[in-house]
Amino acid sequence: MIKLLVIDDSALMRKLLGELFAREPDFELSFARNGLEGLERLQSFSPDVVTLDVNMPQMDGLACLDRIMIERPCPVVMVSSHTEAGAEATLEALKLGAVDFITKPRGAVSLGMDELAPRLVEKVRAAAGARLRNSMRLKDRVRHRLRGGRAPDQRKVSAPSAAAAVESAATGDGLVLIGASTGGPLALEAVLEPLPATFPWPILIAQHMPAGFTGAFARRLDRLSALSVTEVVEPNSLHSGCVYIGRGDADIIISRRRSGLVAMAAPAGRDYPWHPSTDRLVRSAMDHVPASRLIGILLTGMGNDGAAAMTGLRTAGGRTIAEAEETAIVWGMAGRLVEANGASWVLPLGSIAARLQELVP
Repeated sequence: MIKLLVIDDSALMRKLLGELFAREPDFELSFARNGLEGLERLQSFSPDVVTLDVNMPQMDGLACLDRIMIERPCPVVMVSSHTEAGAEATLEALKLGAVDFITKPRGAVSLGMDELAPRLVEKVRAAAGARLRNSMRLKDRVRHRLRGGRAPDQRKVSAPSAAAAVESAATGDGLVLIGASTGGPLALEAVLEPLPATFPWPILIAQHMPAGFTGAFARRLDRLSALSVTEVVEPNSLHSGCVYIGRGDADIIISRRRSGLVAMAAPAGRDYPWHPSTDRLVRSAMDHVPASRLIGILLTGMGNDGAAAMTGLRTAGGRTIAEAEETAIVWGMAGRLVEANGASWVLPLGSIAARLQELVP
């Protein structure tokens, strides 16, 4: 059984989430009306996963999350609004250690919940099995332990061997294509922050997110990285030193114009279940750029988006990197790429930027 703790000040949301997960045979439920009550339930109920509202009285979701990740780390899925303020708070929650987030239905919550239900259950179930990084908030947890709290056991993580021998560096102009889902925002920070502003190839990212969140996410990455990071809303010419984030609830594709390659936002394709779609991004890039000048990277995330297209990319002569299971929050997308023998390398998150700079010097 998956023990789920729902922390939400809305009686309606608690009722709807309770009814939704009560229909699932593998969930045991407990509820809390605010952050303070949630922290008490955390100790007595010992949940496997928590859904946590962002906006609550007495102790808001961010303050509660901060305490959870220090005092008793466990996977947390934030429940957020579609507003810009909600997007910023959600991204801060992911920085603090939340595994994923869901957005409240627009309009009548009770009506929108039925449409949201399958994806919500899938997200929470995946989060329950997520691997929290041992290094996350480690200094804060040590301080808490020294004050009399208890820190979780630390497991030694061994680095995996590369899936292929190191190949020679790429030559000529090319593109880096990155796909990510659950746990992706922090993983993308880890990949982009070490790269210099002079990194020669444009980087395009398909991070599964709803509309209204990818713009805030692009701005956050732009502040953290030496690279210039923008959300793709209209056609963007591709330049070195730049990162292009696909707009939420749409797809990001590559096209060619007289002036050169451009990244475009395209309506979400019916043949692709996840958006922005990594598979569609990679296939569109292969239509316009030789496979030898493409590097595909699949990071943490549930599902299999990107595995098929990147396997095809490697077969055609491209290079691909899968995040190793040891560091992935959810080893779904990257794991499927490895299972398909589509990864040139399988690397822990902290080694991906260095390998990228070796391949594109």
